Amino acid sequence: MSARTRKATSRKVIGSLGVLGAAAAVAGLGTFGTFTDSTTPISTAVASGTVNIDLSTPGAAIPATTGNFVPGDSMTRAVTLVNSGTSALSSVTLGTTATVSSVLNTDANGLQLNVKSCTVPWTQGGTATAPTYTCGGTVTDFGTTAAVSNRTLAGLKSLNPVDAAVPGSGTDYLTFTISLPTTAGDNLQGKSSTLSLVFTGTQRAASAR
Repeated sequence: MSARTRKATSRKVIGSLGVLGAAAAVAGLGTFGTFTDSTTPISTAVASGTVNIDLSTPGAAIPATTGNFVPGDSMTRAVTLVNSGTSALSSVTLGTTATVSSVLNTDANGLQLNVKSCTVPWTQGGTATAPTYTCGGTVTDFGTTAAVSNRTLAGLKSLNPVDAAVPGSGTDYLTFTISLPTTAGDNLQGKSSTLSLVFTGTQRAASAR
């Protein structure tokens, strides 16, 4: 083969390599050429509310202990119930259990429980061991049930949280009275019971926010 022929062949090979390299470069551009776009951020903040009710005992001391009850006797104490949380409540219930039980709280003619509220704080009279209470506003009587019971106290102001701009909001002034009815029989003599009263607040119904 002459020198001129070898030289021409070398030029053809180099030219072929140049074409393959160009094709590879074009294919690479097609693989990585992707356009994108994004929206601006949307900020969403979620804070949970709090359910919190507080009970204080103005005036006569609680726990209260009494003895020598006879039919017709009663014992009354005042409590103040406050919704100090941030969430409204769907209900407030008063549950009473007997931590020490006897026929006093199981008999149909046994101990009874009455609950009342006043639109303003109750005025205490009587003595430290046998207080009496009068209301200078409007009284709501929630009725009388067996001492051991569970009841819903409807219409309380503490269903809604305290509003600092509204005096008295979120606050209920309550009295509870434990009594032995005049129908109590001799089978209740010499008995003893210990009662526990618990107020429970339940959150409002869930909703779309």
